[in-house]
Amino acid sequence: MQDLLKHTDNINKLLARFGVKFGIYKNNVFHEQLFPFDAIPRVITAAEFAEIEKGLVQRVTALNMFLYDIYHDQHIIKDKVIPEEFVFSSKGYLPECYGCTPPKKIYSHISGIDLVQAKDKTWYILEDNLRIPSGASYPLIARKLCRIASPQSYANNNIVDNRNYGTMLRKVMDNVNTGGISVILTPGRYNAAFFEHAYLAEMTHSILAMPTDLYVENSQVYYRAMDKPQKVGVIYRRISDEYLDPLTFLPESLIGVPNLINAYRAGNVAIMNAPGNGVADDKGIYYFVPKMIKYYLGEDSITHNAPTYLMYYNKDRDYALAHFDELVFKDVSEAGGYGVFFGRDLSSQQKQDFISLLQTEPRRFIAQEIIDFIDLPIIDKGKEVLRKADLRAFVLSGSETKVWPSGLTRFSRNPDSFVVNSSQGGGFKDTWVLSR
Repeated sequence: MQDLLKHTDNINKLLARFGVKFGIYKNNVFHEQLFPFDAIPRVITAAEFAEIEKGLVQRVTALNMFLYDIYHDQHIIKDKVIPEEFVFSSKGYLPECYGCTPPKKIYSHISGIDLVQAKDKTWYILEDNLRIPSGASYPLIARKLCRIASPQSYANNNIVDNRNYGTMLRKVMDNVNTGGISVILTPGRYNAAFFEHAYLAEMTHSILAMPTDLYVENSQVYYRAMDKPQKVGVIYRRISDEYLDPLTFLPESLIGVPNLINAYRAGNVAIMNAPGNGVADDKGIYYFVPKMIKYYLGEDSITHNAPTYLMYYNKDRDYALAHFDELVFKDVSEAGGYGVFFGRDLSSQQKQDFISLLQTEPRRFIAQEIIDFIDLPIIDKGKEVLRKADLRAFVLSGSETKVWPSGLTRFSRNPDSFVVNSSQGGGFKDTWVLSR
């Protein structure tokens, strides 16, 4: 391990050279920065990972069933498991997708599930990311560089090889391909995760396509190849729903493909992940996932939600107001660490203003108990220190649902912060899953 750690600076230099960065748009300005890597890995035992995998497979299976149901017969609403107005008021619900059936009825092909481990070793799910979760490329390329820098670290430890992510993803793409080439659709160089788009295209032997590279004719998607147009059978899109098709969603979108949704609705192309998934990773809908598992699978949830209170329910809102300083509040539609407020950190005036907002827009927020999740060691200025860290696990749904035996461990570089997102200045680690 010490041999690996002494190469940390060189690995970060190589990551920068290879363009392993992320970008942030703020105040209409694009700012690109490095995603700092720490070489001390997170280690998960084989038994621990097996339990995580079992729970995540169950969870994602139920979420896929929920998405099909909500865009078709809506049994879960009719049976009053989830309030009707709660679903349809979600910003992620797209009425334009009602009645659309994706190939094999799979909606979330790549699910990024964010977990934290409490100090009693219990794992809790914090968020379900089913739209366009990013992050798998970072531990992939970091592991590759670490193997080169210190091969003995991997020869001397029983670590599950994580280099199969490209193969797993390609199998998922092939499983739903309607007949044609495979494409990863990127909005372009200035997207926050452009490095990942290009890297995964290489890993899956897919075409990296810009929106202008694709067009629709007779409800079929084509790629403008050098010699002649090529039919497209599957698109792993890295563009948000609202920008995908200017003739269906936002007409001002310049990064969409006109009539793409018509081709998708006709069953002539698979889109990964399916448009409309945002309703399932709404932080308010998260509250109901254990009920979904019971409703669709007849099973108790293996994974644990963080104790959560819906401001939509009077009883939950009253509890949250009575325990305001003990809770963290989250805007259900925000991501990347934005829209998160710790009650204890607000001034008296901020608290008063926020409580007024909770009263007038209860659907917009949830409250959660603050989980004192574990700290992991990192190297900071040459010294080993402890920082909060989470784990994004990647669940791939193809002919079967599997959890990639790796993951993106993100950590806060601020000793006083629980927020680990890259957009908030966090760094990342490799995740070692032990084989035995």
